[in-house]
Amino acid sequence: MARKPQENPALDMTPMIDVVFELIIFFVVTLTEAQKKDESIELEDGQHGIVLTPEELPPTHMMIDIGLRPDGRARISMGDRDITPAEIGQRVKDKYRKIGEFPVMIRADFACPHGAVAQVMNACTANGIWKISFVAIGEDKPGNEPRTRLEKVKRRGGG
Repeated sequence: MARKPQENPALDMTPMIDVVFELIIFFVVTLTEAQKKDESIELEDGQHGIVLTPEELPPTHMMIDIGLRPDGRARISMGDRDITPAEIGQRVKDKYRKIGEFPVMIRADFACPHGAVAQVMNACTANGIWKISFVAIGEDKPGNEPRTRLEKVKRRGGG
């Protein structure tokens, strides 16, 4: 028994619209998570660096935060999740495999131990990434008065 052709066949768009809305929600949540950063990090004053706005950053960059825990130990994180140097190495390796070379931006607290920065740098270079930059505060912005390291430590309640 043959079917009669319909004159006005209708295509149900509801499932397609549902999928589009789910994709939008996924990308919004992913983007917000990727842009989170450790607000407790106090960056070093930068006088001679290149000024970049968030819009000028390469879209494929990786941002790694190195802050201080209350006990004085270094806290390495991406977004707001703590991460070990081995996990950084794995993430760098996976991203390098997918897109090739990309820049890594390190936001290190002015008082964090250099060993933590070296661990992050070693994890990147061991996996093929050599474009490593450090984020600092430009002194010409209002509210960013130049301070000596001693003034910063005293303001934090240290020595």
